Amino acid sequence: MSGGGSALTEPDAPSRPTGVPGIDVPDARGRTGLDRAGRHLTGNPDVVVRDVELLASAWCVLRRTTFDYRHADGTWSRQQRETYDRGNGATVLLYDVDRGTVLVTRQFRYPVYVNGHPDGMMLETAAGLLDDDAPDAAIRRETAEELGVTVGELERVFDVYTSPGSVTERLHCYAAGYTPAARTGAGGGVADEGEDITVVELPFAEALDMAHDGRIVDAKTIMLLQWAALRGPFRAVR
Repeated sequence: MSGGGSALTEPDAPSRPTGVPGIDVPDARGRTGLDRAGRHLTGNPDVVVRDVELLASAWCVLRRTTFDYRHADGTWSRQQRETYDRGNGATVLLYDVDRGTVLVTRQFRYPVYVNGHPDGMMLETAAGLLDDDAPDAAIRRETAEELGVTVGELERVFDVYTSPGSVTERLHCYAAGYTPAARTGAGGGVADEGEDITVVELPFAEALDMAHDGRIVDAKTIMLLQWAALRGPFRAVR
């Protein structure tokens, strides 16, 4: 493709068969139009989306997108990327400054188990997908389900893209104080969804050590623990 000011037309509308679940008839989750994501993006003039293919939509959505990209030297190239869309999520670090503790979950994660983790049992901050809720409402729901804690005031810490090369998820990260009185339920997750979660309370200093020596390897948890040490409730007095 020539460089410089070459004119590019709107993305083509490819011919597709009718009756495809997730495209023009509902998939198992009642969704249609899943091949439309990204087709009309205009925020970056150096990117023109040409086609979006739906590869899978059993639960999350796997797409292959073809787009034209203008490089810094003005030349264009046609590229393809696969993206995995599982929706956006939220997580929270619960801390008790008076007792010097944090509250996390322990649960089995098959993707890490199949990729070298010795047993797949991960220590993590409570987290979950937003579904149709606002981020703060979603994390209150997840914290009650997973940790049995009724959350009070939430502090928005940061939003992050967890794996920007392939996963579309944006994760809303929070922190909140808790006390023993805030543990109003047993936690453990939702049994009907296959969750089997153990509530783990750790001294903050130990949790931070675990993030550095490999006993905690979950990215969101490490980021929030480091935030708590550098800028949050456990930062050193200066």
